[in-house]
Amino acid sequence: MADSQATQLNTTIRKENSHVFDVLSEKGKNIFFPKLGILAQAAQAKGKAINATIGEAIADNGKSMYLEGFDALISVESENVFPYTPSYGKADLRAQWKDFIYKKNPSLQNHAISVPIATNGLTHAISMAAYLFVDPNDSVILSDLYWENYDLIFKNACGGSITTFSLFNDNAFNVQAFEQALVQNKSNKIIVLLNFPNNPSGYTPTITEIDAIQHCILTQAEAGKNIVVLIDDAYFGLVYEQNIFTESIFTKLANLHERVLAVKIDGPTKEDYVWGFRVGFITYGIKNGTAALYEALEAKTAGAIRGNISNISNMSQSLLMKIYKDTAYESYKKRTYTTLYARYNTLKKAFQEIEPNTYFKPLPYNSGYFMCIQLHDGIEGEKVRQQLLQVYSTGVIVFGNIIRIAFSAVPEHLIYNLVNNIVAACADVKQ
Repeated sequence: MADSQATQLNTTIRKENSHVFDVLSEKGKNIFFPKLGILAQAAQAKGKAINATIGEAIADNGKSMYLEGFDALISVESENVFPYTPSYGKADLRAQWKDFIYKKNPSLQNHAISVPIATNGLTHAISMAAYLFVDPNDSVILSDLYWENYDLIFKNACGGSITTFSLFNDNAFNVQAFEQALVQNKSNKIIVLLNFPNNPSGYTPTITEIDAIQHCILTQAEAGKNIVVLIDDAYFGLVYEQNIFTESIFTKLANLHERVLAVKIDGPTKEDYVWGFRVGFITYGIKNGTAALYEALEAKTAGAIRGNISNISNMSQSLLMKIYKDTAYESYKKRTYTTLYARYNTLKKAFQEIEPNTYFKPLPYNSGYFMCIQLHDGIEGEKVRQQLLQVYSTGVIVFGNIIRIAFSAVPEHLIYNLVNNIVAACADVKQ
């Protein structure tokens, strides 16, 4: 039997939008953020002369106890490092990230979205979204080129399944295959995951293709299907070509239809180059979404996080806020983007100057960290990878007959060497 606090959240969600309640998993329906018990009693004791409620060691000065040796290592104020933070995330960082979403996605205009919930990186955010929306009998629709962690999250952890569609058709996003995957799903609940720029291909759809994707989803919603769209924006902002959609597809879905719940999963990991900070966010958007609906979804998300890892790093969140307040923040980002853009252009030039048809063809790419090449029949990907490692001191990732190249990790002056090594290894293996 569901806890009364979960029941109250469910009642609110049903009242505000029953379609959102219908797409929650059983775990999602049962989860809640506890506002009674220990948390409530600790909140009531805050500021009292004696507070013996909180599960932290407190020094005589009322601040968190810590080892003095950290003083020489950390310049951040102790209260922004050592204490627990809320399971929702630090309020100032959540507000800042929401402001960023509007700033980076002007098409959202004034459409109401939730306040982002902070997670322990994007992998954790996707896992928490799966917790809330994926049941063992559910299938998640995604492209056939996808990040292997999706298997661990949706299949191994949640017991669901994955349905793939072919990402490309004639060097463009395969709208027809995407539409087919939606139509062939006979459930009243459809779960889609969209990842642009895509890992591993490094592809972001054109403006026209994004409109077509939106239309496919809208058609299913108008046909009576409830749809959750998980939007993995890990590489958001790293677009290198013209006529590519530069905003998140979240902007096209967050106000699309009352049956379409858009779940934006993003964070500073790649956007701000802080892989080890482990900070991500989950943000919700739906047509006519109310404050009450969003607050209930935020509470369920925070409850899932509390029951999973309790809360995320205080120091990581505090350091991010410091850099976001720095007047030079935008110039810092511009310099790092310029470096990646130069590597992308050099890689593109290198492939144009060789004859790719001999051993492989590059798949479409225009953004992100990666690009892929598809090996021709008769050339075994794993043999090429091993030859690259053993003879050419070069590492790549292989998926069957596809090689993923992380140009983000290769200095510009080594890009031509990388491409020449791949060609040479292919030639060796083909002999």
